[in-house]
Amino acid sequence: MTVTFYDASAGAYLQVLDAVANILEKGGAWAAEQGVDPQDIVEYRLAEDMMPFHFQIESVAHHSWGAVQGMQSGQFSPPSFAMDKNYAGLQGLVNEARDGIRSLSEEDVNALADGSLIFSLGERQLPFTNKNFLTSFSLPNFYFHATTTYDMLRIKGVTLGKMDFLGQIKVGT
Repeated sequence: MTVTFYDASAGAYLQVLDAVANILEKGGAWAAEQGVDPQDIVEYRLAEDMMPFHFQIESVAHHSWGAVQGMQSGQFSPPSFAMDKNYAGLQGLVNEARDGIRSLSEEDVNALADGSLIFSLGERQLPFTNKNFLTSFSLPNFYFHATTTYDMLRIKGVTLGKMDFLGQIKVGT
């Protein structure tokens, strides 16, 4: 079986976005049960020099749906550093990313495979093929921020396991 560009991008994004949505739901329920203000989670940092929880979620959305949009337009830049969402808003952002990716056909996504984009970071511009962008930049960042989201909620006390992170795995022969 050949793995398509759709499988490697949209398929991977959707599996983890669904898992992150579930993790956020469990985190919200935990906060309500424990009497924890969800804003404390939104602002939480693992370390002083590390971006807070809200940035992890912003980045999960940005390195999935935002990455697909970047491959479509040929332009990609870092996500916003603005803290303009509460916990429910972050959940909505994940849902928007899932809906955006689900709105595309497999053919639409596969057509992006041979394209290219420019990653702009301030004055610096890095040229990527879409395949290299996906495999060496977008997916590693996506998984990093999804994992950090999981870790932050675990450290707070939310009961999560490995299957919560993996989400719906694809099985078969």
